[in-house]
Amino acid sequence: MAEEREKRAADYDRAPLDRRQFVKVGTTSLGVAGLGACVFGFRYLSPNVLYEPPPIVSVGRPERYPVGSVTLDPRFGIFVARVQEGFYALSAVCTHLGCLSTWKADTGEIVCPCHGSTFRRDGTVTSGPAPEPLPWLKVWISDDGNLMVDRSATLPAHSEYVQA
Repeated sequence: MAEEREKRAADYDRAPLDRRQFVKVGTTSLGVAGLGACVFGFRYLSPNVLYEPPPIVSVGRPERYPVGSVTLDPRFGIFVARVQEGFYALSAVCTHLGCLSTWKADTGEIVCPCHGSTFRRDGTVTSGPAPEPLPWLKVWISDDGNLMVDRSATLPAHSEYVQA
């Protein structure tokens, strides 16, 4: 016990922080806090921009698509289909949970690989959890001869075919 008391007494005899050490610790703490405030202030003031491709996109020349084809353009999430009547475009985003669907040429169906929804080539639902058909998108041929698709403009199904 006596040793313990001597140890405690020695701990109490230690000098507390002197003024110079106190100022150093305080200055360092304020510097770190100020730096953190500057970093968060810069993040607050910098623009928070989401870079997305424009809604109107060019999908190439009409000759690129043979009659009877359905072509996925994964850059824009659209299907470009060519039938005897002309061209039409569908959104490739599944209406169930937003997965990117794919074209299965062997079965002639559009399939969502995530949850199993299947669609006909015109976008109507044949099976699966998808509640709605794939939306048709506005298509036209530009002045320079390229097929243009407006991903923000939906149309009723079978409403418009573009002739090349």
